Parts: sequence; structure tokens; C-alpha cells
Amino acid sequence: MKGSNFLRNTLLASLASVFLLGTANADDALKMDLTANKVIKNAEGKTTYLPVRNAPAGTVIQYKATYSNTINKDIQDLAVVLPIPANMTFTGEAIPSTAQASIDGKNYADMPLMRKVDGKMIKIPFSEYRTLRWNIKLLPAQKSAAVALNTTVN
Repeated sequence: MKGSNFLRNTLLASLASVFLLGTANADDALKMDLTANKVIKNAEGKTTYLPVRNAPAGTVIQYKATYSNTINKDIQDLAVVLPIPANMTFTGEAIPSTAQASIDGKNYADMPLMRKVDGKMIKIPFSEYRTLRWNIKLLPAQKSAAVALNTTVN
């Protein structure tokens, strides 16, 4: 697998799909900072995050987007979307866990996503998830909110 620049560029290119609900001038009021870090768990179960340089298959990468309200007015009803790059598989871990998921980037539902197969409802595999969306009811003036998702390099 190529290095972190490929992973980061893939996600950044996809972030054009980030959309906002609420105030008309929210685009000017919102700053987004994206990080991509390798997730490492030690023997005691403690998790650490290191900037990604190389990402071989099987590496868990966390994409974290921090949204900062840069104006002196609250932003209400903000929806933010993070796409899952094509060369990655969502692990099922989203922070906060209130994220909704989509397999088509249009229709969102609470996780786990379900579908009917042979008359039975089954869970849709995480490998089919394409985007996650978080609804932030209120982002106060001059404050920040962060969302994150973990993926595994295919």
C-alpha cells in the first residue's frame, strides 16, 4: 500500500462531500482540520495514535476531522460527512458513536445497517459502508467538535 499521502489525498478529495445544514454562511464560519493516524494498541490495551508514513494492508488508520466555529455566533443543525476511501474498510468504530452510515452516500441510517435477504434482516458488512454522517445539534461560537472513524487498509 502506498504511504499516508495517498491515504490522506484520497480522503481530502472525497471531503468535497462534506455538507452543512443550518446557517446560510456556515461555510465561511467553519474550519476543518483533518488528521490521519495509525492506531496502535499495546499489550495492556492502551491506544496510541501515530502519524501515518506507510500503511501496509491490515493497518488500522483513524481519520479525525475537527470542526471549529470561527465566528461569534452559534452554528445549529450541522451535519458533517466523512467518506471511507475505496481502498479502506470501515472497522465499525466511529467517534462519537452516534454516527449514521450509508452505502450509497445518499441514504443514512443508524448503525448497524441492515438489509432484507431471503425474507430475513441481516447486517450489511462494514466493507460496504461508504460514508458516515454526524449531526451536531449545536456548535457554540468559537468552539470545536471532532468526529472520527477507524478504517483498515485493504
